[in-house]
Amino acid sequence: MKQFVALARVSSREQEREGFSLEVQEDALKRYAEQHDGTVVKLFKIAETASKRNERKTFKEMIAYAKRHCTELDGLLFYKVDRAARNLFDYVELERLESEYNVPFISISQQTDNNPAGRMMRRTLANMASFFTEQMAVDISQGINRRVQEGFFPGKAPYGFRNVRANGRRVIEFDPVAAANVRRMFHLYAYENHTLEGVVKRFADDGIEYRPSTPKWSRTSVHNMLTDRAYIGEVRYRGGWYPGKHEVIIDRATWDRVQALLGNNQQTSHTMTYAGDLIECGHCGHKITGELKVKRTKAGPKEYLYYRCTKYNKPDHPRTRVTEAELDRQVLAVFDKMRIDDDGVREWFRAVLASKTRDAQSDARAQRAELQRQETLIAAQQDRLLNLRIDDQIDDQTFNRKQTESRDRLAAIKLQADVLDRTRDENAELASRVFELSQTLRQKWLTADYAEKRKILEIVWLNCRLVDATLVPAIRKPFDVLVEGLVSKKSGGGGNRTRVPKHLHASIYVCVRLV
Repeated sequence: MKQFVALARVSSREQEREGFSLEVQEDALKRYAEQHDGTVVKLFKIAETASKRNERKTFKEMIAYAKRHCTELDGLLFYKVDRAARNLFDYVELERLESEYNVPFISISQQTDNNPAGRMMRRTLANMASFFTEQMAVDISQGINRRVQEGFFPGKAPYGFRNVRANGRRVIEFDPVAAANVRRMFHLYAYENHTLEGVVKRFADDGIEYRPSTPKWSRTSVHNMLTDRAYIGEVRYRGGWYPGKHEVIIDRATWDRVQALLGNNQQTSHTMTYAGDLIECGHCGHKITGELKVKRTKAGPKEYLYYRCTKYNKPDHPRTRVTEAELDRQVLAVFDKMRIDDDGVREWFRAVLASKTRDAQSDARAQRAELQRQETLIAAQQDRLLNLRIDDQIDDQTFNRKQTESRDRLAAIKLQADVLDRTRDENAELASRVFELSQTLRQKWLTADYAEKRKILEIVWLNCRLVDATLVPAIRKPFDVLVEGLVSKKSGGGGNRTRVPKHLHASIYVCVRLV
């Protein structure tokens, strides 16, 4: 009985166009073998869902099998020539198998004689198959390119969106649940001092699932989402980014903050107020970290939070640990020093702040004019870039990269302009708030959560050291003046009188610039 090896191959487009499936090919191949007194001893299949890599793997397995069993085989069966080879390189492999290993090439629906004329006909059919494959790739590429130019995703929509069909066309739809998870993720990383691992843990604690098929979030998926420009309204295609028509999920300010944090690797995975690069050890200069201890008591386990140097266990290092309650007490003592009880001095301070704010507003107008000039230059550069692309002086990849860079610069300039506009209108109020903040820091601290406490310390401290068990912070201006003492008493004439230190005038201006 004759023995044959067979290959059945189909893609979704070919199945739709020609109306045959893998099952149709399998039945035809087996029927041909039976009609020629034989059987199919090995059938290889390449389904429409196979990737390019799997296609190549199956084809190579078939060639290797035929070479190993060449003395036993009476031929390689294919439904058509274009089922056997999608390109001329594959067809050459089949001809070599026929000439060098004596395994005949048999196309059951396009039979040819095994002579020069028959081989020429087969090569012509293989050449046509290669042409159709290449042309199909060009058509698909052009179709995808048109979709991208129209602002649509070229393939599957990213998390936060979903692909749907409307009027026979694939479009993108906003997924409210997934989009809310994306916004939550960006907020945790940008404003709540979470690392990638911290976001994963927070989502797990909150019971937020990634997908029904993959409930758990991973560090990689979180990182990929935090760097995906699709969430600010762009579409990725061939290494470039294009303006999209889909809904924006993340505002530009939050996006820029997340990218800055990712770029600088500023990450804290904890909710320990005084850990995470905030305080340095006064003995060795290394960072202070938190350590959670659990002690079992009759009433149940009890947690104790200590802070110590990361080099605490070195032999020559002081074995100092400080409780969070003790550090809180020291911070509140600093805040208490800032408070002014004299109502008259507080009003004077507010009046000077308003005066200095007007000077800052003048500077803001000058900066606004400079930003407008830069915006005009970038717009002109974009026009020149478009003209170069129209004239084919630069390729698509360069054009896309330069367009993305200019959009980023333009977005940054507009963001700065928005900040300046708000500053011009609100600086006097914000400057006053800085002073008011110094007078209410104790109350705010006692009711603040972890993120708010970190923000307060970032506003008030430049840096801080822990010397033995004592905090030694470097205070920002103008808070440093308040800590030193805004009002001093001097004897003279009829008794005590109040004065304001001269160095306070310069510090008020710093206060205005700070906000």
